[in-house]
Amino acid sequence: MVPRLSDFEGAWVVARHIRPNGAAEGWFSGRCSFVREGAVLLYREEGELFLDGHEPMKAERRYVWRRGGAGIVVDYADGRPFHSFDPADPVAEHLCPPDIYKVRYDFSDWPEWRAEWVVSGPRKDYTMHTVYTRAES
Repeated sequence: MVPRLSDFEGAWVVARHIRPNGAAEGWFSGRCSFVREGAVLLYREEGELFLDGHEPMKAERRYVWRRGGAGIVVDYADGRPFHSFDPADPVAEHLCPPDIYKVRYDFSDWPEWRAEWVVSGPRKDYTMHTVYTRAES
């Protein structure tokens, strides 16, 4: 399936595994929602982050998803650009000099979907796998 922006609307369960190269692993467990506000979807994620050797901590993220270009544009909540992707070829990059973030989305098991981020550079070096499943009403 090739999802449209509107297909993301609603609540999702989020499970994330963070694998740093040469450091302790981490996991995130929580929920996210895509809430329509005019022509955009406001993404809000909340949950707990578990890092080996540390107490669990609250974690959250916020983004704005919108249609644009060849597909979907993702901005930070403050309006700064993050990345964009074509749902038919869902790969993207985000430069955060001197590091680079590369993402590949997988919609082949829709409505379950995945995002794999590979982050590399002199300051950061990790892989992050996230699985999104529809939340029960």
